[in-house]
Amino acid sequence: MAQTSEISGSPPTEADMDADPDEAAAAATEAETTVTVRCTGHVRTELDVHEFEFAFEGDTLRAFLDELFAEYPQLQDMLIAESEADATHSGWAPTPEELPGTWSKNPVGEQTIAYARILVNGHFNENENGFDTELEAGDRVALVYPFMFCC
Repeated sequence: MAQTSEISGSPPTEADMDADPDEAAAAATEAETTVTVRCTGHVRTELDVHEFEFAFEGDTLRAFLDELFAEYPQLQDMLIAESEADATHSGWAPTPEELPGTWSKNPVGEQTIAYARILVNGHFNENENGFDTELEAGDRVALVYPFMFCC
């Protein structure tokens, strides 16, 4: 069976056949994506910045958060819930047994703490594809953790 190039789908050239596997792996690294990060509330206070550009390898919210938290580890504790209890406030109304429409929730470990939210282009990540939401260059990621809340 003939091999095909992963990028173009065309048959490999002689140079492809002779290429060093380590070089091929390096060439296959993910592209860099640059997004605009906007911060509110406690996140803005912690970073002392309202808006900045952030470049990371990959194209998902998960890849973005991994690199952001590596650079700013204090944000992970501010935004990401470690348990279901951290993600839910006691003041929320009880959930009815039958919910209208389709409801889904990010899995444990991929939820934000109560009141904190992560938005991509103005949409809660929970309403998109969670941490697997795809990001493109120029997208806006908002890290929201308000100073005040109700109840």
